[in-house]
This record gives sequence, structure tokens and C-alpha cells, in this order.
Amino acid sequence: MRYAKSIRKECLFMIGAFMLSGIITGQAAFDCLLKAKALSEDGKNSQAISILSSALESSSEGRLFAERANAELNLGNYKEAISDYTNASRLDILSGEYGLARVFALMGDAVNSTAHLEKNMKSAFRKSEKEIMLDPAFVKIENKPEWRTFWKTDWYTGSDKGIAEIEYFISDGKTNDALSALSEFEKNYQGSAAVEYAEALVNISAGKYPDAVKTLTSLSESDPLNEKYLRVLAKAQESIGNPAGASVTYSKLIEMEIPDAGLFVQRAECYMKTGETEKASADISRYLGIYPDSKNALSLAGRMESAAGNNLEAITYFNKNLVLHPNDPDCYIDRANSYLLSKSWDYAAQDYSMSLDLAPGNPDTWLKKGIALVNSGKTEDACHDFRQALSLGSKRATEYISRYCIK
Repeated sequence: MRYAKSIRKECLFMIGAFMLSGIITGQAAFDCLLKAKALSEDGKNSQAISILSSALESSSEGRLFAERANAELNLGNYKEAISDYTNASRLDILSGEYGLARVFALMGDAVNSTAHLEKNMKSAFRKSEKEIMLDPAFVKIENKPEWRTFWKTDWYTGSDKGIAEIEYFISDGKTNDALSALSEFEKNYQGSAAVEYAEALVNISAGKYPDAVKTLTSLSESDPLNEKYLRVLAKAQESIGNPAGASVTYSKLIEMEIPDAGLFVQRAECYMKTGETEKASADISRYLGIYPDSKNALSLAGRMESAAGNNLEAITYFNKNLVLHPNDPDCYIDRANSYLLSKSWDYAAQDYSMSLDLAPGNPDTWLKKGIALVNSGKTEDACHDFRQALSLGSKRATEYISRYCIK
């Protein structure tokens, strides 16, 4: 697997090609959206705006306007952001209202901010109370009368509140409290999809993954485009050791063009477990085209190449990760493991040593360093490392101590 091409170049190339025929495909627009989102997250808002502007010349989509508005807002360009959010709302009904509420809040205009927030509450794009309350954009208006008046309206149903309470308990590790809340929730909403979803969340929290998968599969069949159901289902499928099922679920999310490039990495990890290496490689290449400096993606790409016996390619990925993250012990371990597989014992030992300098409490690293040393003829040093691994809890170290260190 080679380094993925720059998605920015691909976006501009695809846009140029399709502009010749007057159209741009949804797939090309989606790729540009993902790249622009990544650039904005990296603080490169002007580059994101450039990509999105090029895409919008040929494809007038609400999601492209909304993402460009986000980048404009990051730059403090309120007028341009308002224009783009307004266009987004026109094309995808009310999709830009939350963005408009944020812009006016940042401008200190509580009247217009709450007016747009009310429209968001009545739309398919409604935000949760938690998300709104934690959004720093509203800090300037939270003490204004319009803001207090807005929250006097009960915007959320009892079902919404019940789910939110259960999610809170689960996120706080309070499974018993979540069970109690679920019991009360069931009394008022028995037989509803909301109760089934809540039961699935509690089952996952309690480690009852098969029950959760059964419930979530049924829910997603009834509501196949429900992102929330699919995301939780995929995680539950992974937890029961069903990467094939999880990859199918991640594929559904990707086909829905959810603007989350991380889905490609999650699907790639599933493909690796099912032995579908070409598919995994394609997903990682696509992700690295969007986030070329991602530590996790570079690590996964390198490990894939190493497992396939392509150690030179693997080392290239691991080297880049170490340039980007020179103080990360895991990056040294990745490269050391590749050297170990290729029987480059001295190089492996050096990298394991570097990792241990940064994180000396890792028993597996001490063990593997010992294995590298014993294979390079340094038995005495290896025995020191095996004993260190044993003292840190490595059961495998006993085998190596018996074989090499007891005379």
C-alpha cells in the first residue's frame, strides 16, 4: 500500500473533470466534504473554503454550504457564514438553523440567535440539550433574558429526557442507576422503540452484548437510516467478536455518507480481523488521504503491511509516525515489532529500548526486547529483560526464563 494521494488534489481533479460535463457526483462531493472538514479541524480554514467553493461551483448541495459556513465562522467571517448557512437551510430544509443560531450568539444578538435555535428545535436537525448547553458559542447570550425565556419552553419529550438520563448514568459508569432509570422509563413508554434502545444501551453497559445486538438489529431493520442505532450496533457486534457483521454495519453508515472519516478506519480494523486485507488497505488509504498525519491510521497501515510481509513499506509508515510523534512509546513498539518479524534483532531491541525509556512499565515490551536480544546472542541481557517482564506480570516470561536463564 502506497501513501494515499492528497484528497485536495483529487477533489480539484474530480471537480474539474465533472465540470467539463456540467455535473459532479455525490461521491466526489462527499470526498471533498470530508477533506474540508479535516482541514478545518487542523485550523486550515482558508484551504477548506477553497475546496468547498470549487465543489459548489458545480454542485449546489446544502451540506457543502454548511461546511463552508463552519470554516467561515472559524475565521470570524460572520456575514459569509450567515449567507452559507442560509443557503444550506434553503436546500436542506432548516439544516443551517443551528449554525445561524451560533453565529448570532457570537455576535451577541440573542433575539436572532434564539429565533434560529427555535427553528432548529422544530427540525430534523435538532440538537440535544447537552450539546447546546456545552456549546461555547452561546456564552455571550446565556445571561440575556431571551436565552432564559427560550429555555422556559419544554423542547424535549419525556422520552428524550429518559434516554438522556440513562446515557448520562452509563457515561458516568453508574450501571445500577441506569438500570433503575430504565425501570422507570419502561413504565411510561413500554413497547416503544425508545425503551428498546435504552435497554440495548444498558445491556452494553452491563456486558450483555448478544442481547444488545439482537435488539439493535431489530431496531435498525425498522429504521434502516438511523445513524444512532447503526453506530451502537457496530460497536456491539465488535464486542461479541463479529467483525464481519460490524463491517457490514459500518458500510451502511458510509453508504449514508455520514461525514465521519473515522468510519473507514473502524471498518478497516474489522476487515483486518476477517482477513479481507485488500478492502482494509483501500479504507486506510482513503482515510490517510484525508488525515495524512493520523497516528492510528499510520500505525494500522504499517501493521497491515508488516502482516503481509511488506516490511519496507511497513517501516515507511512507522518512520513517519515517529517523526510526527517522537515521544510516543507505541510508535517505537510498532516499528520494533516489524523489525522482530523480519528478524532484524538489533534494530528491534533498540526500538524496544526507546519505548521502555518512555514507558518502563510495559511487560510485553520487556519480553519482546528479551526475545530480540536472545536471538542476537546477548543471553545475559535477555535474561534481565525476561525477569523484568515477569516482575511486571508477564506469564509468558516464565517459559523464556526456563529455557534460557536456568542452568
